[in-house]
Amino acid sequence: MFREETSQSTETVKLNKRIARLKVLAQKYKRAEVTQNALLEISNFAASVSTPEEFYSSLHQSLKKLIPADNFFIATLNPTTERIEVPFFEDEKDLHPEDCYPEEDLSDMLYSGLTGYVLKTEQALICNNDTYTELVASNEIIPRGSDCHQWVGVPIKSAESTTGVLVVQSYHTDTYYSDMELELMTFISHHISAVIERLQYQEQLELAIETRTKELSIAYNKLKLEVYERRRAERLQKSLFEIADLATSNIDSLEFYEELHRVISHLIPINNCFISLLNDERDSLSFPYFVSQFDLPSPKPRAISDGLTEYILLNQKPRLLERSDIDALIQSGELYCEAPELNDTQEINQWIGLPLFIHGEVRGSLTIYSYSYIQNYQEKDLELLTFVSQHIATAIEKKLSAESLQISYEQLEEKINERTQALACVNGDLEKEINQRKRIERQLVHDAKHDNLTGLPNRAMFMERLSQSIKHVRRHTLDKFAVLFIDMDRFKLLNDTLGHLEGDRFLIETAKRLKLCIRNNDMLARLGGDEFVILLDSVGNQKDAEDVAERVLLELSRPYALANQQLNSSASIGLAMSGQNNSDTSESILRNADNAMYQAKSKGKGCYVLFDQGSNKLHVQELELENELKVALENGDLQLSYLPIMELDSERVIAFEPRLFWHHPTLGKVKQIQLNNIAEHCNLLIELDNYMLAMINDGFHSLEQRFGVDFHIQVSISSQHLNHKHALRALKNKVKQCSFDLTKLTLFFNEKEFVQNANNHINAFEQLNGLNVQLGIDGYGSAHSAISSLTFLPIQSLKLDSSYATHLESEQHLKLIKAYYSAARALELEIFAVGVATKAHCQLLSDIGFEKGQGIALGKVFELDSSSNQVCA
Repeated sequence: MFREETSQSTETVKLNKRIARLKVLAQKYKRAEVTQNALLEISNFAASVSTPEEFYSSLHQSLKKLIPADNFFIATLNPTTERIEVPFFEDEKDLHPEDCYPEEDLSDMLYSGLTGYVLKTEQALICNNDTYTELVASNEIIPRGSDCHQWVGVPIKSAESTTGVLVVQSYHTDTYYSDMELELMTFISHHISAVIERLQYQEQLELAIETRTKELSIAYNKLKLEVYERRRAERLQKSLFEIADLATSNIDSLEFYEELHRVISHLIPINNCFISLLNDERDSLSFPYFVSQFDLPSPKPRAISDGLTEYILLNQKPRLLERSDIDALIQSGELYCEAPELNDTQEINQWIGLPLFIHGEVRGSLTIYSYSYIQNYQEKDLELLTFVSQHIATAIEKKLSAESLQISYEQLEEKINERTQALACVNGDLEKEINQRKRIERQLVHDAKHDNLTGLPNRAMFMERLSQSIKHVRRHTLDKFAVLFIDMDRFKLLNDTLGHLEGDRFLIETAKRLKLCIRNNDMLARLGGDEFVILLDSVGNQKDAEDVAERVLLELSRPYALANQQLNSSASIGLAMSGQNNSDTSESILRNADNAMYQAKSKGKGCYVLFDQGSNKLHVQELELENELKVALENGDLQLSYLPIMELDSERVIAFEPRLFWHHPTLGKVKQIQLNNIAEHCNLLIELDNYMLAMINDGFHSLEQRFGVDFHIQVSISSQHLNHKHALRALKNKVKQCSFDLTKLTLFFNEKEFVQNANNHINAFEQLNGLNVQLGIDGYGSAHSAISSLTFLPIQSLKLDSSYATHLESEQHLKLIKAYYSAARALELEIFAVGVATKAHCQLLSDIGFEKGQGIALGKVFELDSSSNQVCA
């Protein structure tokens, strides 16, 4: 009995296990069926959809049947621009990335996050909180969007590369994605990659078709306009022919004027018109022709008065007058004041008067008017009638003078021939097309060797000529030539302040002046920008070349008339003579002249320098020093020191001014001022400032540990950050990256640079003010800007120029210091004395009212060893 019960129990366990396995298999097959149906649905609509929006929406609905995909988006890589786009986005928490980060570039923002990480690695990713934290800590990604529980991204791959990413994410812990969902999404991504490529191609094709359709539509409208203008020109030409025929006809005057009326009516509708003529004494008017829609009688001849006809004869200009214009002239007393009985204009709606010039003077007028508001004349009608009236006057003149008749007829024939040829040119013929192509080819050859702006030879043509000169002097050793490399000293400032149009006018005028300084056999060329070169062919000696250089400097120093004002400029010239080296090439001679020009700039500009090997070596050393600075910035070899800023009475430290220095292997310690000079020459001022801000951020915690938290950082940076919006945006981002309290940071900009470009500083200060940093002007008083300019600057601090502290014994300097102090206090600005060298200076400045300052009397520059938290002098 016991054995039977044991056997039954064992069989029951086996059955239960089999039932459990069957249930698992049933669920697996059911899920497989759902998956298969969803994939079949994706395959069906992938073949039928015609727009990306329809495809992505259908894909989302199908994907939701397989996995929890309420939060889903697709990022694709544009094959043309290589930038990331988000054609579909649906999320329960976040808005579209363009709305979440409106100030950032969408592609760059996505590249910095998880989406960009999947694109770069080309690997699928299931990211939970631990994975996300590791990626952020390793600087693989930058945190973006709201925190989520799980984030799944699968690359969309084509045959050659990754073209996009499918992303789903969950914000709730009860929604969990496993390798099964990842494998399913990977399969779907492979399945839809071709569809996405097809839709992108279709979208580009439709865009191209739409663009081409618009181009054809524009061309069609242009052709219609040309046809209309041509027909209008034909009608006008026909009318002119008829007028010319009337001038030579043997009909009487009345029929002549009636025919004129008929011809004009073919151009515009005319129901009311008359022609008036002055007598030889010019004191009376006659009306040889008059027609009215109301069959009014023709006016009798009358004396000159102040009617509308006399108004046209007096002004000698065609006029189109509305009813209101006529009333205004009558009310002002210009019309019908002497003879009000002549005023019969009460019913007139519009009135056109055209003076007729006969024998070179106004001898009559053609008048057209309308009573109906339906018939309205326009300015183009006035222009047409003005043109026709000239021919009418010519025809009348021909009727009055047989000799004039013959001359006018020949002129008319000539104009007819010209217009016939013009119409033939519009249609075009093969001969004109061939000639046009030949002209284009000649122009292309010319443009390839000449500067478009000045018409001077360009670099390519100059180098050809220079190579020929080198070959010539090698064959004829007694001959010499010289090269002058000319660079305008103030062109960039002029171009930035007056604009590119005035800058182009400046360059054109400079080219004209340079041509006056050379001979016909010399060559003047423009290399680009404000750089010109002169090849002095067959010079006798070095003195001849120097005479030309002095003549150029004198010519370019004359004032320029630009933007309605007189502006002065100057040039720096480098002079290189031939025969310095037997291995000279066109490139080496031009490089020598260029090096000599830079030496001229370093000597103060407005001068010339003759190239020599010794100076060239010094210039090469300067270039090497600039390259070494670039490498030092990249390697982080520059170090930071701090200058304390104290209260004058208590000598309590209230702020620090960071300063960079460089331990050069041969030059020793290179300080901040020298670093700025080197960086300015090689355009590294912005990089130098960014380097300093990064070091300040890294060392701020050590300063707090050493000096507490009650201090500020005052940084002097270059105004090059404010020259354009991209540099300003980069500065704002750099400041935002600082991990300390930004209210403790004050950015100082130099007064001289503010004076040179005030508008950029004002606009940039408004934007920087929104970062909660404080702003200030240093070197104040060096450029002597107007104190009133401080009233509209959003600044909080001023630093006097250090020269004032060194001249405290000067009464004039003391007056200026007091004035600056009073102005700063009145404007509620914090003002600092700079360059305080002695205790006597402290006392004198305190007596004036100064409370804060910096200088050797208030503490020396020190370095802070962050590892030991020690101050190093």
